[in-house]
Amino acid sequence: MENTLSLRKKPLRLAKIVMPILITQLALYMITFFDILMTGRYDTYHLAGVTIGSSFWLPVYTGLAGILMGLTPIIAHLIGARRKDEVKFTVQQGLYVSVVLAAIVFLIIRYGVSPILASMPLEDEVRVVAADYLEAMSLGLFPLFAYTVLRCFFDALGATRVSMAIILLSAPLTIFTNYLLIFGNWGFPELGGVGAGYAAAITYWLIFFVAYGVAWKNKLFNDYQLFNIWGKISFKRWKEILFIGVPIGISIFVETSIFSAVTLMMSNYSTAVISAHQIALNFTSLLYMIPLSISMGATILVGQAVGAGQMRDAKQYSFLGVGLAIAFSFISIAILLVFREPIASLYTTDTKIIALATQFFIFAALFQFSDAIQAPVQGALRGYKDVNMTFVMAIVSYWVLGLPIGYLMATYTDLGPYGYWIGLIAGLTVGAITLTIRLIYIQKKKFA
Repeated sequence: MENTLSLRKKPLRLAKIVMPILITQLALYMITFFDILMTGRYDTYHLAGVTIGSSFWLPVYTGLAGILMGLTPIIAHLIGARRKDEVKFTVQQGLYVSVVLAAIVFLIIRYGVSPILASMPLEDEVRVVAADYLEAMSLGLFPLFAYTVLRCFFDALGATRVSMAIILLSAPLTIFTNYLLIFGNWGFPELGGVGAGYAAAITYWLIFFVAYGVAWKNKLFNDYQLFNIWGKISFKRWKEILFIGVPIGISIFVETSIFSAVTLMMSNYSTAVISAHQIALNFTSLLYMIPLSISMGATILVGQAVGAGQMRDAKQYSFLGVGLAIAFSFISIAILLVFREPIASLYTTDTKIIALATQFFIFAALFQFSDAIQAPVQGALRGYKDVNMTFVMAIVSYWVLGLPIGYLMATYTDLGPYGYWIGLIAGLTVGAITLTIRLIYIQKKKFA
């Protein structure tokens, strides 16, 4: 880790870490983005099926993958404390954990999703597409989780450009394989939304093999010798990883599942409403990549600073991240309000869906500011290895407050489906306020 920098140089340091993370997150996001976009161009029923499938997939994957994200602050602390000899063993144990988590998700998709879909008031074609899309994508689970571990290793070392270079391969490959498998071009079978699932699985295998090759051969990581001699399974190290990672995974699951829960509760509305909601949510998720990337950068820099005992640096990086995210939130709000209709038109040519999506975008603009606060604050707290309060407040703000408020607004007012977005706004706002209070408390405690 570098020696402590002056406050004037810290924004540049933060930007150098965050920018490659942002590009990496955007490239990862593009897999789902192009699934939705290209399926929407294929057929409305297939779009709805992929939408429902994604609503199951995202919270489960992000929650369990979030457990692996606990490796980032652990490795960052080791680097900050100059305990490089422990990094290899930690990464190997993380890979063992990733295999177990991938197997859990695989079994959930294979045996748990179909009964739930059968109980939902969906049209038969939508239900079939959702189930087949998930099964196709599950073929890439093991490499995806293993890649997540390697990415945590790269990022914790501050080598975020390496993760960026690897993942940039994914977007063009996803587009190309979607082109072949969704629409049946170049002699390939026309699979519709299911083809998007197979395309994602192919992409996950590619990025894993590339990441493995880089970690094995690249001179930046030769000192760590990650794959030369494999250690035995250590449940003691698993406990450390899970102690940090499980609260992170739960908080991420709670946050992402609230959006999926809203989508599933909208199954009582028309296919057009579901599609419009997903379009707004899909594009809003794109904008969220900015505060999310800043959050991940804050985890790295705060973690390294805390590991090195530089508490003043940790505090400064925390609030630099929040300030940067807030500045970008005003740009996001302007984009959502000014370019609502052109953005919706990118996804579909159906005028009814476009009109509905433009209304959802107004509500999406309202929670950009809260997102810009809570995301980097969460990242900073993870850098301090303070993760338990984060998931407790996530449960309270999203599920105890946000979802019930959304249901009441949607059911007992004229807002209809837009009422759920009012609930999302309320939950995000409460989360932003409470987590900020927690961060200030932790910083005072560390200084004391």
